[in-house]
Amino acid sequence: MDSAPKLSHVDERGKPTMVDVSHKGIQRRTAIAAGRIRLTPETVQQIKANAIAKGSVLDVARIAGIQGAKRTSDLIPLCHPLPLGQVWVDAVLEGDGVLVTCKAVCVGQTGVEMEALTGVSVALLTVYDMCKAVDKTMIIEGVHLVQKIKEEP
Repeated sequence: MDSAPKLSHVDERGKPTMVDVSHKGIQRRTAIAAGRIRLTPETVQQIKANAIAKGSVLDVARIAGIQGAKRTSDLIPLCHPLPLGQVWVDAVLEGDGVLVTCKAVCVGQTGVEMEALTGVSVALLTVYDMCKAVDKTMIIEGVHLVQKIKEEP
């Protein structure tokens, strides 16, 4: 007998499917995700000095992360479109790179993990895009779910 958990996005025939959440109760759902991008010391200094030609890297990354979280169901085929109540993104210089954190909140029938993870990923890709002219060694790493919470509304 196979006791391994079954994939939720696969039907009984093994075909991809959107999960039916219509039977689930309405809850306040929160997810927090984080990730980072490693940069050269020179790139870190240019970001600090706001000397990157495309503009304020951290500010643009924050806005891009919010936009990315809001568009998650357009990017991930089997994600439910969610009525997000809040998306908060922070991008800070930390050591040899930028740390991005995203918090997504909704009141609904399914979680917001993918929105938080997408927010982080899009923010990090934005840092990459804005700095690619000056740094050819950037590495995006450690994108992960930090926490998820379900509460009664």
